[in-house]
Amino acid sequence: MSKQNKFVLGLIVNPISGMGGSVGLKGTDGNEILKKAIELGARPNAMNRTKELLKELTSIKPRLKFYSCPGNMGEFILKEMEFDYEIINHPLYNKVKGVFDTTAAHTKIAAKKMQDIPELQLILFVGGDGTARDIVSTIDMSKPCLGIPSGVKIYSSVFSINPKLASSITMQFLWGEAALKESEVLDIDEEEYRKGKLVSKLYGYLLTPFNPDYSQLSKMGSPNSDLNNQERIAKRIIEELEDDVYYLIGPGTTTKAITDALNQEKTMLGVDILLKKQIIASDLNEKQILNHIQGNKTKIIVSLIGRQGFLFGRGNLQFTPHILKKVGNKNIIIISTKFKLQNIPHQILRLDTRDPKLDEEMKGLYKVIVDYDELRICIVE
Repeated sequence: MSKQNKFVLGLIVNPISGMGGSVGLKGTDGNEILKKAIELGARPNAMNRTKELLKELTSIKPRLKFYSCPGNMGEFILKEMEFDYEIINHPLYNKVKGVFDTTAAHTKIAAKKMQDIPELQLILFVGGDGTARDIVSTIDMSKPCLGIPSGVKIYSSVFSINPKLASSITMQFLWGEAALKESEVLDIDEEEYRKGKLVSKLYGYLLTPFNPDYSQLSKMGSPNSDLNNQERIAKRIIEELEDDVYYLIGPGTTTKAITDALNQEKTMLGVDILLKKQIIASDLNEKQILNHIQGNKTKIIVSLIGRQGFLFGRGNLQFTPHILKKVGNKNIIIISTKFKLQNIPHQILRLDTRDPKLDEEMKGLYKVIVDYDELRICIVE
C-alpha cells in the first residue's frame, strides 16, 4: 500500500506520566517530584498504556503511518510493535539518555513539529492533564488531538475513558464517523493539591474526536448544596462502622464528611486509614497501605469523580490493582451525593485501574449509598 493511501497519525508519549500516583505524590510535575517518586519506588506505566492503544490498532496497521518522537516518547514501542513510523528530530532530543530525562519542552517540540505536517490527521498523546496543557499551549486547536489517560490527574475532557476506547474513537474519526469537538484542558496547582486544596483552572481547548460513550467528560466539583446530603451519608456510614475493620478512606469532600463528623483530621486528596472511628494513618502510598492492612480485615470507602463517574483510576492511584485485589470487590463501599450521581451520564460508573484484566473482573452491579436511608444500584463498567 502506498504511503499516500495511509492514515497519518502523530504519537507523543510522556513516559513519566502517572508515576507519582501509586506512591501518593498526586502527580509528577517538576524534577523534584519526579526524583521523589523514583526514590519511593514509582514505576513508569505510560508505555503499557501505549501498548494497549496500539494493540487495538493492529487490525488496521497496514493503513497507518505514525510520526513520533525518539526513544521512550514513541519510537521504541512503535518499533517493537512493527508499525510504520517516522521519527521527528530536534537537538533537544539528542540529550535524552533515559526514560526520566524527558520534560515538558520535549512534548511541546513534538506537538509543534506535528502541527506543521500537513498530511497528519490526528495527534495521539499519552499522559495526563499536564501533558494536555503542554500541547494546548503549543498548538491550540490547529490540529485534532486525543489524549490517552496515563497520568494521575485526568480531569480534562480531551481524554478517552481508556486506551482501548481511544483506539475505537481513532478509527471512527479516520473513517469519518466521529465529529470533532472543542474539549477543555483543565489542570490543577500540584503544590496546592498536595496541601489538600483543589484549585483547578481552564487552560484552553483542544479539538478532539468525540464519542459520548468513549470520551471522558471534564471533572465537576461538588456544590455547597451537597453539604447536607454528605452529612446524612456520613451518619449512615458511621453507624455501620465495625471496630475490627481497617477502613481505607479515599479522597474527596464526600468521604471527608465522614471524618469531619468524627472530629478526625483527613487529607482531602489522600488515602487515610480509619480504625475504631479514629484516623490512625494519613496520606498513604501503596507500600504504606499494604503494610497497615496486612493480615487485617479491610474495606475501602470511595466516592465518585464528579461528572466522570470514575471509582478508581482518577486522582486515587494509591488504590493500586494489588490493593484492590487484596481488599476484594465485596469490601468496597461506594458513596455519592444525589447531585453528583444524577450528573453522571446514564449513572454508569467507570474503572481505569491501569490493569485491563482487573477492570473486567470488577465490572458489575454495585450498591451506591446516596443518602442516610437511600441506596441506588449502578452498573460499573
